[in-house]
Amino acid sequence: MNSSVILSYTTFVYGMAAFLYIFAFIFKKDFPGKVATWVAAVGLAGNIAGFFLRWIESYQLGFGRIPLSNLYESLVFFAICIAIVYLVIEQKYKNRVMGAFTFPLAFLALAYASLSPNISDRILPLVPALKSNWLIVHVITCFIGYAAFTIAFGVSIMFILRQRPESEHGLLARLPRPKILDELTYRLVLFGFLFLTIGILSGAVWANSAWGRYWGWDPKETWSLITWFVYATLIHARMMRDWSGKRVAWLSIVGFGAMMFTYFGVNLLPGLHSYAATG
Repeated sequence: MNSSVILSYTTFVYGMAAFLYIFAFIFKKDFPGKVATWVAAVGLAGNIAGFFLRWIESYQLGFGRIPLSNLYESLVFFAICIAIVYLVIEQKYKNRVMGAFTFPLAFLALAYASLSPNISDRILPLVPALKSNWLIVHVITCFIGYAAFTIAFGVSIMFILRQRPESEHGLLARLPRPKILDELTYRLVLFGFLFLTIGILSGAVWANSAWGRYWGWDPKETWSLITWFVYATLIHARMMRDWSGKRVAWLSIVGFGAMMFTYFGVNLLPGLHSYAATG
């Protein structure tokens, strides 16, 4: 069984976990939520196993590289990061309701990699620009940041729903209190911002070694900076102007939109990072 098969199976495990989280939330059942946590953990184990098996397969093919160099591999790693961040948050806050709004995002990331006909799972050699030890630092730190922003997006959606007048009764009353969601959004953004900053700085060093300049206003670089500024604005507004509540939640959602365009949208534009759309 190769890595692609394992990851395809893992996609359905993640889908089952997402379904159980949503089922537990809608029907107000605790047991499906507990099962969802275990299914999510099994899915994460399969996700990690598939990632490392693909790494081994690259050595067997003579390429000897970490599987982080194309869209398929980045989505696989992105799903790992989302699942880990979510499960840590669930364990810390002892609240599985959040899984209904956040864990489906891990499923969607892996499903897009495994099921999209436009994404190839072939293992290819690295292009010259990617042959650098900075690859590991740059990609891993960026995707840890992306995962934190993704969970913050889900929590922000929960906050907006929880702020509705009718949320004191019925289904939405099961969501954590707005104050908890507001604080969690901010902490996740802080965590993600730290790793995104490290990712951008390591990317600049990598760009200098690969292309002879630290910054070239490539579309990926430009949108990474835009994303960085959106989240920097959120942090500044929170710290210096005491912003909270809906304003922070909406800034988090805007930041997630910028992040997703940085990840996917720039692949449609010509530039030095266009390789991410292939392979």
